[in-house]
Amino acid sequence: MSRVDELLDQIEALEKELVQELRDIEPKLRYTIRDKKVRFSAEMKRRHKLLVTRWFNYVYDSGFMIVLTIPLVWAALIPAMVLDATIFLYQLICFPVYGIPFVKRGDYIVLDRQSLRYLNVIEKINCAYCGYFNGLMGYLREVAARTEQYWCPIRHARSIKPTHSRYRYFFPYGDAEGYRNGLAEVRKRFDDVKPPEGQ
Repeated sequence: MSRVDELLDQIEALEKELVQELRDIEPKLRYTIRDKKVRFSAEMKRRHKLLVTRWFNYVYDSGFMIVLTIPLVWAALIPAMVLDATIFLYQLICFPVYGIPFVKRGDYIVLDRQSLRYLNVIEKINCAYCGYFNGLMGYLREVAARTEQYWCPIRHARSIKPTHSRYRYFFPYGDAEGYRNGLAEVRKRFDDVKPPEGQ
């Protein structure tokens, strides 16, 4: 195992630890997650309702210049939705041909902030937009990472920021022999993302 693999394993372990740490916060905030739905205690629901900012005050406090940027921000939604549909079709058509496991869109695009009663309608819409857009970028990145692993699994000479989930399997920059001898194997190396048998 190379030092790069060790570091990537440490990063992966820290990401898992972070997820667990965030889950440990759930009871303190008096919510649970069941069937991908967030459930707050009755007490927290009451407390949240007290903290809602009226939408008019929210807009007023945002300032005039920020309000002027809204059309530009929302115009990006149209190409994002086209991109979303394109990624779906690309995966549907190409991944079975390449033998690459599908990326689950729902693991990346999470729209759950509308359940927060302390957000006003505008904040909920903004949170849905951000959850969709950032989730879409993560989804796209993973689809692209798996595609890159199949077609061109060679690390860059210069450092990139940040590396994606498949980068660990790429060949070092300049490792021509490793690339030629191991390309067929790397193209099939998706055991870590394949669902268990029977799912």
